Amino acid sequence: MTQPVTTPSTMRAVSQDRAGAPDVLKVVATERPEPGRGEILVRVHAAGVNPADWKIRERGVFADGATPPFTLGFDVAGVVEAVGAGVTLFRPGDEVFGMPRFPHPAGAYAQYVTAPARHFAPRPRGLDHIQAGALPLASLTAWQALVDTAAVQAGQRVLIHAAAGGVGHLAVQIAKARGAYVIATARAAKHDLLRALGADELIDYRTQDIADTVRDVDVVLDSIGGPTWARSLRTLRRGGILVSILPFDDTFPARQAEEAGVRAVFMLVEPDQQGLREISALVESGRLRVIVDAVLPLEDADRAHALGETGRTTGKIVLTVTPDPGRP
Repeated sequence: MTQPVTTPSTMRAVSQDRAGAPDVLKVVATERPEPGRGEILVRVHAAGVNPADWKIRERGVFADGATPPFTLGFDVAGVVEAVGAGVTLFRPGDEVFGMPRFPHPAGAYAQYVTAPARHFAPRPRGLDHIQAGALPLASLTAWQALVDTAAVQAGQRVLIHAAAGGVGHLAVQIAKARGAYVIATARAAKHDLLRALGADELIDYRTQDIADTVRDVDVVLDSIGGPTWARSLRTLRRGGILVSILPFDDTFPARQAEEAGVRAVFMLVEPDQQGLREISALVESGRLRVIVDAVLPLEDADRAHALGETGRTTGKIVLTVTPDPGRP
């Protein structure tokens, strides 16, 4: 007779007890969380790695002030293990993906995660856990920047910086799905890929200055900051918008933006079930695909961070989580 599978009371997770380089990340045994009211417990199969992760690791503090010891990670793909009181959207066994709790600690580099049910959506049909684990934060950032914030319309000219990166390669496709003309910046070696994803015009940022070559842009999506802000403002037509996913600091040319008659905003991505469902629809219709550059086991989180910090990856890095013996 087959014995029922029980959820263990402990789990493996990647933890850090101090700020520092990637080698501060260690796998530890810790107590498995329990879902509260309105929450689900997800058995993690894959966890995406994002620049936010290694920046938090290096600083040793989350935006809300949380300090070590803590577990990093916001991107989750997995299977619902249990549901808390009041949850009606999901049942145990459902396959889900999401970006729970951002920007507060979510603890995705672990075997189990709990979070509000509405921070998740059904996993897109046709994607495996690894692909789904690569999507949430990067795709929601691109969607909320281009659709919710900039309201990109058909025929508009959209400039996307770092277009071969995690956010950028998805932003190119989302802008094209909205009917935009897409101008993408990236190293020349990445241009063929970006053309295949739908970019209409390619700029090699190492040899071309966008401020001299690009004009009459309606929307700029910037993930670089610094001097790029001023150069990007010069590409915008009056009434255009620069959306930065990096917070503005005292280097941002606010007076120049005002004089040019353009808007400039900082956007912080938020958990968004409806956005995830819109992204799923694009995936299932064949208009959005996620590129996974590297897949590493949870135990190699330090290697994943070191790889990400080179700035040379295309698309996303994903950690896979091995189930406990005897579990499917």
